[in-house]
Amino acid sequence: MPERHPDSASPFSALSTEQKAELYKRAAELFSDNKRALFDRLAPMRTRHISVVLEDIYQSHNAAAVLRSCDCFGVQDVHVVEANNPFNPAGDVAVGSSKWVDYYRYNSIGEVYRHLHAKGYRIVATLPHENDTMIGDLDISQPTALVFGTELTGLTQEAIAGADAYVKIPMYGFTESFNISVCAALSLFSLTERMRRDQSLQWQLPDDDLLDLKLHWAMQAIRDGEKVVQNIMQNM
Repeated sequence: MPERHPDSASPFSALSTEQKAELYKRAAELFSDNKRALFDRLAPMRTRHISVVLEDIYQSHNAAAVLRSCDCFGVQDVHVVEANNPFNPAGDVAVGSSKWVDYYRYNSIGEVYRHLHAKGYRIVATLPHENDTMIGDLDISQPTALVFGTELTGLTQEAIAGADAYVKIPMYGFTESFNISVCAALSLFSLTERMRRDQSLQWQLPDDDLLDLKLHWAMQAIRDGEKVVQNIMQNM
């Protein structure tokens, strides 16, 4: 998925749900039946109920691995703070996942926290803390953003202080921490499995957002997809 700005409107925001459906129908004629079937199967499994925040990840292969895990577990949004280290999701580790997951860049942790709080997220820092909760016991009744820190020093004090809650993964060995990408994968597996089993949660995307997502995916599946989709939209 192309990088998206946190406050930018979708290029399809002016369209009605019916118009989006027609636009996707026309765009989908330009890529394979197999890809259409894949979009139809996977899009309803995507969620924004669980999101990920990465604060200044140093090693690009770790950032790419987290993005890959988000795609595998159906987590659509990744929010990236680049105070010191640039985020580079490309490479063999990501295996193309950056085409299907939305990622947003920020200059500071305060900026992403304000953005997520405004959208109703509970921000949960992943680290041992005096008020922490085990990952299997974390309350996910409201939209939840998991925050992961840089490899060497972990989360900044600003990120810790601004979080609403704290979570950790149980460990039974001599090593005191998991690699950032392993921690993210274990956390997302635990939370998304519980989320999907909980029938009281409305974790799936609304129909209008689902169509918006499939249109963005269509732009990835078509050569010069953004230009092609825009041309179709202008001629509808």
